[in-house]
Amino acid sequence: MSRPTKLFETYKLGPITLANRLVMAPLTRNRATPGTFVPSPLAAEYYGQRASAGLLITEASQVSQQGQGYQDTPGIYSKDQVAGWRRVTDKVHERGGKIFIQLWHVGRISHVDLQAGGAAPVAPSAIRAKGKTFVNGTFADVSEPRALELSEIPGIIDDFKRAAKNALEAGFDGVEIHGANGYLLEQFAKDGANKRTDAYGGSIENRARLMLEVSKAVATEAGADRTGIRISPVTPANDISDSNPQALYDHIVDGLSALKLVYLHVVEGATGGPRDVAPFDYASIRKRFAGAYIANNGYDFDLATKVLDANAADLIAFGKPFISNPDLVERLKKGEALNDWDKNTFYGGGAKGYTDYPALAAEPAE
Repeated sequence: MSRPTKLFETYKLGPITLANRLVMAPLTRNRATPGTFVPSPLAAEYYGQRASAGLLITEASQVSQQGQGYQDTPGIYSKDQVAGWRRVTDKVHERGGKIFIQLWHVGRISHVDLQAGGAAPVAPSAIRAKGKTFVNGTFADVSEPRALELSEIPGIIDDFKRAAKNALEAGFDGVEIHGANGYLLEQFAKDGANKRTDAYGGSIENRARLMLEVSKAVATEAGADRTGIRISPVTPANDISDSNPQALYDHIVDGLSALKLVYLHVVEGATGGPRDVAPFDYASIRKRFAGAYIANNGYDFDLATKVLDANAADLIAFGKPFISNPDLVERLKKGEALNDWDKNTFYGGGAKGYTDYPALAAEPAE
């Protein structure tokens, strides 16, 4: 018996039609092949199992080696990585799903052991984040970064653009730019991490510049109607902060809307934490953005239904429930209990805690 909600209605997202309004949020799983960072052979099955979601967004995938911040995260910059992702998209499409890849540069949230030649990670300013990363099989303090030279910034933009091209070659339905959770684009945007005095620092307009320039480059490559972006206006994740997030994000979202991006994916509150961590008017950015609004953070069936009924969002992203419930859509539709997730298997490992969570038993034939 299906429960009354907009959650299971189809939704037109640019040129594609989603089977429902549930989105699988990007979830880092650290299972790519060490050294090559090609998606694991298990990844196709993992995403294929979850293809009943209206839209799958992959785990964050670095646009270059420099963009990597954690052990065994997949890339989208080599031919082998493109081929690995093609196996994933083929499986998802075979099962009727739609899938975007999340494009990532971590900036200062990295470690010298992940960088070519043990180089320092890059950042808008040489300010070390208070935080840890997962490297060499353990959690370690992030390394001291160096400030990017002005002359290097076009190369970062090109890396995102090339990654978008590779994503389409790999068969993705679109791409999501990672502009959230204290990574490079948000480090430039927020004044807690950006102390630059050039064209990319100081004013809101200057600090927002890189996020908007990357968005324009990616949209030009992939098509604006196949390009989304994820933002997290008030998250403290990865030691990020801003003195005036409302003004900053009103400006950013005006710019993103002008680019006609297909969706805005918003982490409401602290990533994976309290939704009310700091005051912020999400309705303001929803009004400013012409495309779809994906609401994220701590959603369950009831909150999702309430927010959709109030027209406060178009799509709802679920994270950890998708880890342990490959058939989350069906379980929510039927009001069935959800499997509990095992935190010990979130990061790294093999099939355990990845592809072995059970789906509901098949209905007996009559």
